[in-house]
Amino acid sequence: MKIAILYDYAEDREEYPGDQFRNGRKRRKLTDREAIAAALKELGHEPFEIAVDGKPSTLQKIARNDAGLFFNLCESYAGDDTKEMHFAAYLDLVGKRYTGAGPEASYLAMDKPTAKKIVRFHNVHTPYSAVIHKGRVEHAQDIEFPIMVKPAFEDASKGIDSGSVVNSIKELMERIDYLDREFDSPALLEEYVEGREIYAAVLGNDRPEVLPAIELDLSALPKGERIASHEVKFDETSELYKKTKSAPAANLSDELRESIAETAATVFRALKMRDYARIDMRVTKDGKVYVIEANPNPWLDPAAEFAMAAKESGRKYTQLIGEIVDCAMSRYR
Repeated sequence: MKIAILYDYAEDREEYPGDQFRNGRKRRKLTDREAIAAALKELGHEPFEIAVDGKPSTLQKIARNDAGLFFNLCESYAGDDTKEMHFAAYLDLVGKRYTGAGPEASYLAMDKPTAKKIVRFHNVHTPYSAVIHKGRVEHAQDIEFPIMVKPAFEDASKGIDSGSVVNSIKELMERIDYLDREFDSPALLEEYVEGREIYAAVLGNDRPEVLPAIELDLSALPKGERIASHEVKFDETSELYKKTKSAPAANLSDELRESIAETAATVFRALKMRDYARIDMRVTKDGKVYVIEANPNPWLDPAAEFAMAAKESGRKYTQLIGEIVDCAMSRYR
């Protein structure tokens, strides 16, 4: 089958920095789309790439393309992260079959305050929160310091750094002002939850499977700054990145593993996700599971957390990509 791999044009210009994975293997890094293309070839498909650059001619090219499936890696459109859902809606509009989240799930994942209300309705724990924009309190619960302050409508940990956790009214006001100036975004205020950073990968649709939990170990970071900031996740040159690592979560009781899996599956369904997703959580010392956010179409780099969870479940990378394709195709049948 001909499969078009759709990716953000910005990747052509920026690629992924560095040449070292978290697990220490040294070699030239394949981009996720190159790894996906190699896996698709191994499975007998005919992959090819389309750079989504925001030009009308590219949209026309996609509409006229006869690929049997579009492997959608676009997390923005024309550099605008909030347009991710619009691009998915365009694929629906022109009748294309594609992998991953539809426009509804993309919207809910981006709109963190609304997503929190939905998962709380399903009896899932998520930190108490408030939303403030340009002096207006749009929503508020009784929250206590320390407080995590982040953009309400961004992804990939944008706007999250060591200054995101605040302990006083002064720090809180300064952080809200910073987010307003830098992102022109409402500020989401959440009670900071001290605990283990756990990622649950979910694969499937009607009966989604929750893969083994992965932990981003933040214990080497200063207390109060143990957060998955943009620098921790993506800046391979930074000291914070070098002090953290991801690995299969150890020392989890059977009861806690079951709670993590049940929570992840509930959030996956509640937020209308499809094919594959990653649910980010915090687990406290007393075993309480808090959902921090949900990520549709998570990064599929062979060394990233989703592929790590697939490997821990006994799947090779090629098998993982094949299952995502099968999940998408089964929806259209």
